[in-house]
Amino acid sequence: MKISSKAAPVRFEGVGKTFGKDVVAVDSIDLQIDAGKLVTLLGPSGCGKTTTLRMIAGLEMATSGRILIGERDVTRLPATDRDVSMVFQSYALFPHMSVLENVMYGLTFSGFDKGEARSRALAGLELVGLKGFDGRLPSELSGGQQQRVAVARALVLEPQVLLFDEPLSNLDAKLRRQVREDIRAIQQDLGLTVVYVTHDQEEALAVSDEIVVMRNASIAQIGTPRQLYDAPIDRFVADFIGEANLIDCTIVRVDGDQATIEIEGYRHTLPSRDLPPGPATLAVRPSRIVIGSDAGISATVTKATYVGVRMEYTLTGAFGQVFAVQDNVDDPLETGAEVKMTFADRGPVLLPEG
Repeated sequence: MKISSKAAPVRFEGVGKTFGKDVVAVDSIDLQIDAGKLVTLLGPSGCGKTTTLRMIAGLEMATSGRILIGERDVTRLPATDRDVSMVFQSYALFPHMSVLENVMYGLTFSGFDKGEARSRALAGLELVGLKGFDGRLPSELSGGQQQRVAVARALVLEPQVLLFDEPLSNLDAKLRRQVREDIRAIQQDLGLTVVYVTHDQEEALAVSDEIVVMRNASIAQIGTPRQLYDAPIDRFVADFIGEANLIDCTIVRVDGDQATIEIEGYRHTLPSRDLPPGPATLAVRPSRIVIGSDAGISATVTKATYVGVRMEYTLTGAFGQVFAVQDNVDDPLETGAEVKMTFADRGPVLLPEG
């Protein structure tokens, strides 16, 4: 993938943000965002992700530590002196201006003459698939089109870093999927450095090169979508990145880097993750639960839901309750059915303590 000549890395060195005397919004984090990558800050409300984004933008000032964009220390610089652009959740389009005027606004404000601003704005609209929409008002556009205008307005400034704050939260499910694909395609085509904030796990998995999972003002884990999904560091990450069933088990044997676990007589071998024999916690994704084996863990189907492309089941047993999905919608299991449950060869993961 190419990297834009203007794309810059972002580095946090012990950055903290405190509001008032005792409200810690961000607690001394270290973070490296490489140039040309799309990195998502993901976490529940109040975890510090939006404050972190706003500190990159200069809309909030760090209480401690250093923020670098490229090799430049921007910790104390105002937003106007940082080469970043931000796409807000609300789009923040001027309703009385045409689409073209909205996209030109930042360029004109930055000192470009009208001719060059117009040329850049038209190119930006073409880039986001809105060629020919320049004369319309924002009210004449769909939500997805308005979001693209906001993206175009940010892109034409050719920032070192492009920031997105919950950009899809105002769109319906189908539009969210389309616009997130658009944003990802533009980012990859242009080689932009993008920092993206969302609380939507699926959205983060779909668009990111790396995901920074935040919890309680700090970083819980950083990794690629696959790393976080397949090897979560703890219960919080396992449950937050996609759905995970957390099941008590016993590690009965460890051979090298492989462990054998047991649940109600059923045994399964998987990576040990340096855990010793004894009680442990297993995280199993709903799609990795296999229903209908001749042997396995006894369970009862307590809920069966048809959602079009798959069946969703709640299974209850001595182990507690788990959520499972199956692609077979033609022969669904009935509520009350007694079944045996096992796990797919790959997918279940032991969770380190802590």
